[in-house]
Amino acid sequence: MLLTITTTRAPATDLGYLLHKHPDRLQSFATSAGQVHVFYPEATAGRCTAALLLEVDPVALVRGPASHNTPDGELAQYVNDRPYAASSLLAVALNQVFRTALAGRCEARPELAAAQLPLEIRVPALRCRGGARLAQAVFAPLGWSVEASSQPLQPEQWGDSPYLDLRLTGEMRLADALNHLYVLLPVLDDAKHYWVSTEEVDKLVRAGGDWLAGHPQKQLIVRRYLSHQRKLTRSALARLAEADDTEPEELDNAVAGRDHEEDQAEGSKPLAVQRREAILAVLREKGARRIGDFGCGEGVLIRALLADKQVDQVVAVDVSARALQFAARNLKLDQMPDRQRDRLKIFQSALTYRDDRLAGLDGAVLMEVIEHVDPDRLPALERAVFGFAAPATVVVTTPNAEYNVLFETLPAGAMRHRDHRFEWTRAEFRGWAERVADAHRYRVRFLPVGSEHPRVGPPTQLAVFDKAAP
Repeated sequence: MLLTITTTRAPATDLGYLLHKHPDRLQSFATSAGQVHVFYPEATAGRCTAALLLEVDPVALVRGPASHNTPDGELAQYVNDRPYAASSLLAVALNQVFRTALAGRCEARPELAAAQLPLEIRVPALRCRGGARLAQAVFAPLGWSVEASSQPLQPEQWGDSPYLDLRLTGEMRLADALNHLYVLLPVLDDAKHYWVSTEEVDKLVRAGGDWLAGHPQKQLIVRRYLSHQRKLTRSALARLAEADDTEPEELDNAVAGRDHEEDQAEGSKPLAVQRREAILAVLREKGARRIGDFGCGEGVLIRALLADKQVDQVVAVDVSARALQFAARNLKLDQMPDRQRDRLKIFQSALTYRDDRLAGLDGAVLMEVIEHVDPDRLPALERAVFGFAAPATVVVTTPNAEYNVLFETLPAGAMRHRDHRFEWTRAEFRGWAERVADAHRYRVRFLPVGSEHPRVGPPTQLAVFDKAAP
């Protein structure tokens, strides 16, 4: 199966920098989808085309874990279009070979990675269950001009072929174009060659977070991408709603003025302020200079970190595109002095999925974040934050469920916020934190935040994880 990407922005051969593949070289890669070859049929200053050719081993495909999911019986395992027509196999190869380009990173030409480029993309053989009309419906709202044609079958009375010759033209970032393909190729095919699990929800939100939430075909895309699994579809749609339509205050209770119940309990100084002060005190004690605000919300902690001259860089991320828009507005990013702006990197990222951009930090903060994560997704967050990103220090705060009885207007058994998936007692939080620390070679200690009640403890729990020496 074949995919080509063409640009005419001079010098067009800069496409090689964006894809991290040199135009003068044929490169081959062994991937989980098969053998991938990347080459350039044309490479001039005025026009450059990169081609990705995927060779699938049909025998290995039959022996794969998804081989028994075919609805057409055993014969379909041996007589099928999987080695030839673009599908999830091509999407996986695209992700593995062009991973850095998908993430929108290019150290050699960073301005190109952020630039809108004239692009032409062609997939000459794409199985599309829905025909040219569906291809138009999913790509056109993203800014693509779509040409999709199919050839009649022989004999002609059998109708048109389900295979399209798809051509897309438009002007956009290369990373956006690749993420469109990564999501929509398996959607149009309406099949995946591997078992679809909860990990796929993270992949979908990560690749589609910037554009899928407002797409008119959102439900169809999500349903097909997740192989029509209702539970996963509901989860993905809920998270996309968070990322687009829901106000940030509906997603998190970590911002000053948001915790009305807690503020009443704390008197003159809101608990949200006490939380931030406690976090900043820990980070200063550790001498952290490069700090991540994981789940940054509206950016209140970002402002406090940037005000600290000890901090050289702040890496702020959130899964919610809507929250990031509010953060940009509240921080006045468009008016921020260059020297200050250079200290801040702010972008969308899911904490349940590993992200190279989050690695190498002195400190990271998850302020009122973990309780917004489904319990069955916490292990993924643990691996991504403590296992892969592995900051030298991690500060985690979360509500103390035992303290809830002191809130007069909070019904018995209710949680402090409707988006909370859980709220832990002190013993439950300690048990989780100690297990995570042991699994990922950290030491952990616990601090109270807010006035500590003699029977039920403080309103907020805080854990400080310090990376143990090798």
